[in-house]
Amino acid sequence: MKTLFLVRHAKSSWELPVGDKERPLKTRGLKDAHLVANKFLERENFPVKIFTSPAKRAIETCKIFVNISEKDDLDVSIIDDLYDFNGTNVIKFLQNLDKSLDSVMIFGHNHAFTSISNIFGDRYIENLPTSGLVKINFDTNDWSHIEHGQTELIIFPKDLR
Repeated sequence: MKTLFLVRHAKSSWELPVGDKERPLKTRGLKDAHLVANKFLERENFPVKIFTSPAKRAIETCKIFVNISEKDDLDVSIIDDLYDFNGTNVIKFLQNLDKSLDSVMIFGHNHAFTSISNIFGDRYIENLPTSGLVKINFDTNDWSHIEHGQTELIIFPKDLR
């Protein structure tokens, strides 16, 4: 069994004159990411392996989750292919994960994450909102064979406010 946790980065700010990769989180984004991370921790254990897009907003969201976990053994990697908006690179990345990893969490972007949730999960999601989290289980022992999985958990920040 393989388990994938998809987390869309928290709400980012457009106020600063910076490039897309450098946009920081808004105050609402910080609050929403904390809400979702805390709710996640009530139900689940963090996977030891975590991957994030190199975008500042994704890294900051990832750091919130890691800090809330209070675990010292989490392994976080920044992956350029996760800075993807249509999902092609993210899917290739997932299909090339090491078989020894049973559970991973990735932080990234829309429309990629909404598409991936709908391609692989069994519950339709119209739009994965910022700070939204989806857990999908796959009945396989090899990431290269992931196809249709079971959507086990969906957490949206609006449901926690």
